[in-house]
Amino acid sequence: MDKKKKKIARFGMFSKGAVYAIIGILTALAAFNLGGSKSGSGNALEFLSGQPFGEVLLAVLALGLFAYAFYRIYEAINGPGDSWSEGKGFVKRSGYIISGIFYGSLGFTAAKMVLGSGSGSGNGSMVSSIMSKPYGPYLIDFVALCIAGKGIFQLYKAYSGKFREDVEESDLNEKEREALIKGGKVGFTARGIVSLIVAFLFFKVALGDSGSGSGKGKVAAFEFLQNTFGATVMGIVALGLVAYAVYMFIQAKYPQMRL
Repeated sequence: MDKKKKKIARFGMFSKGAVYAIIGILTALAAFNLGGSKSGSGNALEFLSGQPFGEVLLAVLALGLFAYAFYRIYEAINGPGDSWSEGKGFVKRSGYIISGIFYGSLGFTAAKMVLGSGSGSGNGSMVSSIMSKPYGPYLIDFVALCIAGKGIFQLYKAYSGKFREDVEESDLNEKEREALIKGGKVGFTARGIVSLIVAFLFFKVALGDSGSGSGKGKVAAFEFLQNTFGATVMGIVALGLVAYAVYMFIQAKYPQMRL
């Protein structure tokens, strides 16, 4: 990967971190009655659009999300390790593709908002549309399984320390290394918890529970946490996503790219 592509990848990592920072801060503020609201990726875009120079911020974020999508897809095609023909490689590279598609779609949503032709929400209607098809429950079950697998992998990364492999630690000072380790452990744990809850809610939808709110993604997961364990637990998990954002900012500054 040449220097130009590396700069694009780093810009993408920083932009992803910015999205998680906004989601975590807004939700934590809501949890502790300091304003804000339970938020997901779409809410983060809407928040930016309402700020001074909101269109400029959204445009920059859209470019950053496209940059991250490019990096993930480039990684899927050119990354080292197991190939597409091997089971482990197929799962890993497919995950990169899915990640690229998600962040590319989010970037496209941000771009549409800049042009005044879109908003940051709408996943709920998509889930309802899928469930109206004969194959709908099976597809939702498959999506739930994928999200659950992602959640388990996030927890594995948190407690195995594998998240450290994505950062060039030799360039970090002591404070940055401490922030990396704490941010990675807490951040990936929070991501794992949220993903597992979203998967659980999707399973409920597949079983016919249309009121589970799985179409709202992270927002529904935060609502579940608040309703089941209380606002404080929701706030702690939200702050965990802020910790993940810190990890992404460090990764963007000192990325370990084996491409």
